[in-house]
Amino acid sequence: LLLSFAGMVQKLDQKLPVANEYLLLSGGVREGVVDIDLDELNVYARGTDYDMDFTLLVPALKLHDRNQPVTLDMRHSALCHSWLSLRLFDEGTISKWKDCCTIVDHINGATNYFFSPTKVADWFYDSISIVLSEIQKKPQRGMPKVEKVEKNGTIISIILGVGSSRMLYDIVPVVSFKGWPAVAQSWLMENHFWDGKITEEEVISGFYLVPACSYKGKKDNEWRLSFARSEVQLKKCISSSLMQAYQACKAIIIKLLSRPKAISPYHLRSMMLWACDRLPANYLAQEDYAAHFLLGLIDDLQHCLVNKMCPNYFIPQCNMLEHLSEETVMLHARKLSSVRSDPAEHLRTAIEHVKAANRLTLELQRRGSTTSIPSPQSDGGDTNQPDDRLAKKLQQLVTENPGKSISVFINPDDVTRPHFRIDDKFF
Repeated sequence: LLLSFAGMVQKLDQKLPVANEYLLLSGGVREGVVDIDLDELNVYARGTDYDMDFTLLVPALKLHDRNQPVTLDMRHSALCHSWLSLRLFDEGTISKWKDCCTIVDHINGATNYFFSPTKVADWFYDSISIVLSEIQKKPQRGMPKVEKVEKNGTIISIILGVGSSRMLYDIVPVVSFKGWPAVAQSWLMENHFWDGKITEEEVISGFYLVPACSYKGKKDNEWRLSFARSEVQLKKCISSSLMQAYQACKAIIIKLLSRPKAISPYHLRSMMLWACDRLPANYLAQEDYAAHFLLGLIDDLQHCLVNKMCPNYFIPQCNMLEHLSEETVMLHARKLSSVRSDPAEHLRTAIEHVKAANRLTLELQRRGSTTSIPSPQSDGGDTNQPDDRLAKKLQQLVTENPGKSISVFINPDDVTRPHFRIDDKFF
């Protein structure tokens, strides 16, 4: 259905690239899958609102023809952020996207169009709303039920009912680049834990601008650099025991440090990557050290809070905690001290939350199977079985292809038949 959305949105005004390349990530924006920390995000709960969550990065613009490091206009922005002038693109692109830009007139009479993350998000949400309205007018057999569509700042959140499962998609309009940003070039000169395990070409194959500004930035103009494509490649080089510790620590901090909002799972993941660079590889490879690694991550997070310092892994000169007040960091540091004194108890609490969410999901699915009401977008036929297979297949697709990009060609005149590939495998 999401591929159909993309094809129909492209057909509305031909703004999106016809042959586009999406990155599908397991986990939603609220799970810290990408470096976006928006105050406007509505709270959704697993079990109550959804059963599985994904993030879909949808390029509105692509700049894929450059072999040298990409230089961005960072004169007006905080570190890790940039404005994007459409001067980098051809006249046809400028003409298409003028209405989604802020305009700056120069003294010499020239006009510069800056791609606006807020206006792009508004356009994308309006376009999806039009498409959904058309779909609801002409329901098709087996079409998933659209249970919720909301704009959360610059993110569009859609919850689909697929059989007895509810799938949350956080759709993020992005700008996609091949290559590597010049501001992160020095990072490549350092030694890293992934050296010799994966190639540099895999790590620096591309990056994104995501619609999120800095705390003092101009929301209408400022984008944040995202290295999501690189991060999922680096995860291949992290031991299973360390990943277990990370997931456990993430579950704890999501509950404990949610108010006031200051620390996200993205901060924790950055600390984990720094730890991989700092610690001996043979120590990190120990299969039975998950408990040690959990304590280490808690200690690293405590250290970052006390010092109000968490460098971005790819652009270390960017301190991701710089904006926090002393009061906030000390409040979270005290909370973490209670975790450190009895980590087993906090972990048990986090596990119980997960179990409760799973029980709620199963109960809702059981009720749905016994008192199902035909969706207005279905013909009332028994579609639960194949739809459940679709949901499980999608989860399997993401799990079995970590870090791989999904390229999709959609014919806007026949959105029912997308042709897509995962890296070099065609489906």
